[in-house]
This record gives sequence, structure tokens and C-alpha cells, in this order.
Amino acid sequence: MPSIKPTCIRDLKMRINLADVVSRVVTLRKAGGARLKGLCPFHNEKTPSFHVDPDKGFYKCFGCGKAGDIISFVRETEQLNFAEAIEALGQRFGVPIEYEVGAGPSREERSLRQEIFELHELAADHFHQALRGKSPVGEFMRTYWTDKRRFAMEIAEEFKIGAAAPTDDGLAAMLLKRRFSEDALRQCGLFFVRESGLFGLGSLRPRFRGRLMIPIRDHQGRVVAFTARQTDLTPEDDPAREAKYVNSPETPIFTKGNLLFNLDRARTAVGDDRPFVVVEGQLDAIRCWSVGLKTAIAPQGTSITESQLVLLRRYSHQVECFFDSDTAGQKAALRLLPMALRAGLEVRFLRSAGDGKVDPDVLFLERGLDAYTHLRTEALSIVEFLRRYILPEPQSATPEQLSRALKQVYEVISAAESEVMRRRLIGELSTSVRAFRITPDVFERDFLKHTPTGPAPASPPSAPVVPTGPSATPEHHLLLVLLHNEALGKPLSHALPHDWIDTSHPAGVLLHRFLGEIEHDNWPGRDHLDPLLETGEERTLVASLLFDTPVIDDPHKVVGEGLRQLRSRALEPRLRKIELDLASHGADSDVDAISLIKERSDLQRQLRQPIGLPGVGL
Repeated sequence: MPSIKPTCIRDLKMRINLADVVSRVVTLRKAGGARLKGLCPFHNEKTPSFHVDPDKGFYKCFGCGKAGDIISFVRETEQLNFAEAIEALGQRFGVPIEYEVGAGPSREERSLRQEIFELHELAADHFHQALRGKSPVGEFMRTYWTDKRRFAMEIAEEFKIGAAAPTDDGLAAMLLKRRFSEDALRQCGLFFVRESGLFGLGSLRPRFRGRLMIPIRDHQGRVVAFTARQTDLTPEDDPAREAKYVNSPETPIFTKGNLLFNLDRARTAVGDDRPFVVVEGQLDAIRCWSVGLKTAIAPQGTSITESQLVLLRRYSHQVECFFDSDTAGQKAALRLLPMALRAGLEVRFLRSAGDGKVDPDVLFLERGLDAYTHLRTEALSIVEFLRRYILPEPQSATPEQLSRALKQVYEVISAAESEVMRRRLIGELSTSVRAFRITPDVFERDFLKHTPTGPAPASPPSAPVVPTGPSATPEHHLLLVLLHNEALGKPLSHALPHDWIDTSHPAGVLLHRFLGEIEHDNWPGRDHLDPLLETGEERTLVASLLFDTPVIDDPHKVVGEGLRQLRSRALEPRLRKIELDLASHGADSDVDAISLIKERSDLQRQLRQPIGLPGVGL
């Protein structure tokens, strides 16, 4: 694969703000100075420990230790290799990518995921143009959209709603003409593939026919799948003819349990007193958006999952659920609750007066945003929802019925990892069933008997200092000082024999490599180290060391101590070996005692000598 020019990588990092890249995935807030912080996208956490420094161009999580720059962030969050991440950033921010050889990678050299992403964007445009077109299919679907579903065409434009013709409409032919690979066409989920004969146009049968097409985007706004709504045009030979909605199958870029419809838009609208609103279907979410409720999201035709809730927690800790008030809706809400508590979410349940079944699509169409304002006044807390679902009539319940119901409630509450949240919920529970005249402390004792206590809270990140612990080798110290005091590089390269460096770990490998580049006047500077970093582990280590300026009162002293430790580690084992050989020396021994004594004296002299950088007394 042609390599990308280092100058292009340098230009990319200078022109793209790291915060703009990270904020597509993480909600960032001020953390003092120029720094920003949010919930880490690489592990589940409740308190933000993921820090971003846009000025330096690095991020670091003080919880899980992940660190890097814009390229490594895109690699980690989108599962791309180094070149693919650069190409994705260039395309996203309009930065041209230049290659050392030729005109860049061919289509065959791209990743399958990247190819399927591009294919889906083209398919979404293809379906959307069919909706807008003057053909009978376009006219039918526009009428269906505006008259039957009662949406404005502006909303269709905004969400890129499309139409799939009841017969083959040329999508496969267009994609083949664009020279997409066989693997991409087989795995994109848009076609049923016939296995007879050579692979070609006759092998691809459209999965979606005669349906309204709703593009499904991931949280970064990329089309990854479709939901297809049944219409009168859906042909009788459609394998899923009776299904109102058909989703794309899971593909290399689409896992329905990891994605929420409209999250790419809703995540930018949440804030104080603007929580996510979870509704049951995509058209419900679109209706909410059309009336001004911009935080509505929907799962992908399945029960909401824990990974989806963890994804929500990156952007807000508040969620409101607007499910049907029937038994199925209540069961869905009950399944959601423990997962939401584990994810650190505060949940409320929206309901209509009288608990009647209400379709959000119809409700918001008829009453607009005022309907949402009214629903919030009737919202139920976690405990109130549990009490109404599990023990609807506490006044007439027997002690045994109460005990069984409380056990169910305790099982849900115990999912909350926060001790504060558990205590708050138990307090609300005692108020909710006050007809039994049970004091809160009784509920607390009863709860503790039924459930274990939660984990201890995580310790806050420590201040940036010279590292200690198992990873704090002399090489680690010297690498840290070198990266923050580049002027010491040249004298250090002369003072440190390279065979003293332990290259069995990344810090030693990088120290050895960097000093070699400095010694031969090829050092690119700490801001342009990409060509010298060969593994993800190396990139993470360098980013972590560069993220914070360490507290080092005297870097020369740290270097001197590091050199002394490396010298001792290199020379003392040989000295001990000589002492053993001399102690076991006998008349019939082949050991040259005189040579050993001379070597011992030389080693002892070296270990006694002061050591430091040239021109610096240490």
C-alpha cells in the first residue's frame, strides 16, 4: 500500500482540532485552562476521567490509561488501521491526502468496513433520489410520506428518507459499475445473494422492495443500515411481506444492539433539563424531531441493550422513557431499569393521563411540543414506576405480598453502583409505601440483607509526576525527560551506551530508537514522531508521556540518576560473577585470576566514577 507522506500527516494534525474529532463521540466540558473532559469511550465509567488537550493534540484517560492523538482516537473508535484513519480524517475535514508512491491505495486495498460505509452512503442517496423523482414510485412514496404519515418533505430531506422500488431499480448495477468488491456487495446487507454461477449482476437480488427507506446512522452520522417500512407497493413475493418494518441484517459496520436511531443528532441537543427521550420506533423519533423535541432516540427494532445505555451515558446522565403503557411497554421499561442504573443513568418514565395507550407519533402530531411539556409533569420516578408495576395497590397488600414485591424492587435498586443512588432510592421507596408505616432505616436493613454492597468509588487521577511503580524503569524516566527536554537529547545520546538499554519493553525500545535518531541528526522533534512509532503500544506510551508536563525540579538530576541505575544494572551482574569465580578459584582451575582481578578493578572504578551529561556536574 502506498505510504502517506509524513508532511501530510503533520499538516493533518495541525489543521484538525482534536476536540472536533473527539466531540463526535464524547461530550466534552471545560476542565480548567484549555483542557476538556468527558466520559471515556474506551471503558464504562460514571465520573469523567477522559481528558483532552486540544493545544497539545493529545487525549488521556486517567481511568483506563488510554492515550493518543487524533489518528489513534479514530483508529480505536472506528477500528481502522493507521492509513485508513488518516484517509477518514482527510475526507471528513477536507484535508487532501498525499502519498509517497502513485495516487494512493486502490479500491482493493481499502478495508472492507470503509468500503461498506461508502457503499451505504451511495445507497442512501440512490433511495433518496428515487423518493424525489418523477417516477410513479417516487410519486407514491411522497404521497405516502406527506398524506398517510403526515410528515413534511423538508423532514424527508433532513433525514434522507428514500424509496425502494418494487422491482430491481438498478442499485446493484450502479454499485458494480463503481467497482465495489464482491466481499462488500455480499456483506453489506442490501442484497440476497444467489450462489449459482459466476458472481455478477444476476447474483444480487434487492433485499428491500416497495418499501419506504429510513437510513440508520451511527452516533457519528455515518449511514450503516436501513429500516424499511412496508407500503402497498411491497410485492407479494417479498420474504418479509407481512412485517411492517424490516431492518438491515447485522454487517461488519452494523450491530443493532450497539446503535440508537437519531443519536447522531440527539447527542448534540442534550443538556441541563434536556434529557434523552427514548421512544419505541424510528418514525416516533422523527416525529419528535419534527415538532422540536430534538433529543428523541429509538432502539433498532429490539429491546434496548446495556451497550446502548453506556453509549448514552457519554453524553448525558438523564433519560426519559416514553414507552406504550400496555404490558409489553411496562415489561420493556422494567428490563431497561437495572441496565440504566448500572450505566449510571437517572431515568424517568413519561406517561399519559389515565395510563391509556398513546402512540407518540400521533400525540406529537396532534399536540406538538406542548404534549411533551405536559408529559413531564406526569412523569414517574424509578421507584414510583417500580411500585406501580410491582405493587399497584400497596394499601390492600398483605405483608407477604409486600415482602415479595420489595424483593423484586431490591433486585433492581441493587444494580446501581453508586451508594448515594441506592440510599436515595431506598428513601424514596419508604415514602412510596408509607401506608405500611415502615421507617427508612428498616428498608435499609432489609435491602442490605437481600443485596451486597456496591464497589468502592474509583480514586481520582494523581498529579503528573515522574512515574513510579512497575513501569517506572530507568528507561521510562529518561524517555519522559527526553520528550519534555529535547535539548538534553544530544548529550544523553553521547553519555549513554546503547547496550545499557533494556529493549524488552516499549520504553526501552523507544529510548534506544530516539537516541539513535538524535545521534545521527535525524530527530524530527517531539511533535512529529509518527514515522518513528511502529506499534499502537508505542503511540499510546508517547501520547501518555506528552499529555502532562511532569513535575521535575531538576531534569539533569533525574537523568543522572537514570544513568547511574542503568550503569549499575549493566555492570554489577558481571562484577558479582567475577567475585564468585575468584572465590571458587583453586590450583587446578582454568580461571585466569590476574585477568579477573584486573577486570574487577576496572568495573569498580567505573561504578565509583560520577556519571552525568557532558558539561553538567552530577
